[in-house]
Amino acid sequence: MTRGIKIAIVSLSTLLLATLMIGTLLGGNETGEDAYKHFAVFTEVVSRIKSDYVEEPDMKAVTLGALNGLLESIDPYASYLSADQYKQYLKSKETKKANVGLILSRRFGYVGVVSSIPDSPASKASLTTGDVLETINGVATRDMPLAYAEMLLEGEVGTTVDLTVMRVRRGTEAQKVSLIREAVKLPAPMVRSSADGIAVLQVSTLESGKSKQVAAKLAELEKQGIKKLVLDLRHNAFGVTAEGITLANLFLEKGKITYQQGQRMPREDSEADPSKAVWKHAVAVLVNRGTAGGAEIAASALMDNKRAEVVGERTYGDAAVRKAVTMDDGSAVILSTSKYYSANGKAIQDNGVTPSTVVAELEDKSGDDDDDDAPAPAQPAAPAAAEDVQLKKAVELLNKK
Repeated sequence: MTRGIKIAIVSLSTLLLATLMIGTLLGGNETGEDAYKHFAVFTEVVSRIKSDYVEEPDMKAVTLGALNGLLESIDPYASYLSADQYKQYLKSKETKKANVGLILSRRFGYVGVVSSIPDSPASKASLTTGDVLETINGVATRDMPLAYAEMLLEGEVGTTVDLTVMRVRRGTEAQKVSLIREAVKLPAPMVRSSADGIAVLQVSTLESGKSKQVAAKLAELEKQGIKKLVLDLRHNAFGVTAEGITLANLFLEKGKITYQQGQRMPREDSEADPSKAVWKHAVAVLVNRGTAGGAEIAASALMDNKRAEVVGERTYGDAAVRKAVTMDDGSAVILSTSKYYSANGKAIQDNGVTPSTVVAELEDKSGDDDDDDAPAPAQPAAPAAAEDVQLKKAVELLNKK
């Protein structure tokens, strides 16, 4: 049995327990009697596990697994932290440490990779969307709180963090990867030329203030007489979610950008301010499965307002406001308290953003080991650069305008 199959199997057990409680916690329209039925079923399952399982179970592990499975089912970015873990979490927020440049979420009950910051240690090791971290420094990530996993990846500059990584998309066995922590530098917006006088503006992160840098680049392109632009938001998953609103407004003179709403937060709309629009020419947007957060807000706003063609793959799905809710025993749950919605009313965290023109990324087969027995060529050829089919399609669409 491969590790990939094992991951799928063990995930089902946790999710089974979790789903028994979801109706209770999320079903606001259910009666108290229905809620008690859900808890009765959960209690009976736990009782059967304790009395009939092949060996005496670790009930602490069972409970923790159920809690983490529940949180993952409703919010893959949520975390349950014990009192000690929460104290460590608060302490880590006070000090800036080096890291490896990974953006994480829960996946199959483990810690999964949303994306990695360009030129970071994780990016240089080719860790990418869909990879699963089985262990961090020898500690299994199964049922590990997401926030705690992020803390384990941090440390002093120059120190090493050892990972066991499942390359799920390639179907290979787990690999050991060692990364050296560093002060990750966030990349500035980068402009590169394409054919037919079309500029490509790559925006890889959306930390606070990044939109000002983008606006400056757009002003430079305007002076150069550029009239068509490809805004590349692929693998953009790091930053401040609300920065996506500011980015979208650079291209929108009118229309709804997004709205934010939660169970205890009234709806708050974000409308385009015409005075903040700086690019009024043609634009296409590139996204992929590693696009998340603020980049998703910007892409959905430009697509829903018919301002731009969005080209690529369905995005990851992460646009929410999160906060820590403390428990009586000092533990805490970090979870989404409100979500961002597209102008068309879809929760981005739940649906991602499906492009107006879907184009799958070409898979990089350079690291595959399926043909280990194949004879090597007499003279190894230099690897050919993979064609950027998504960019090619975006350029094609702009040339029709």
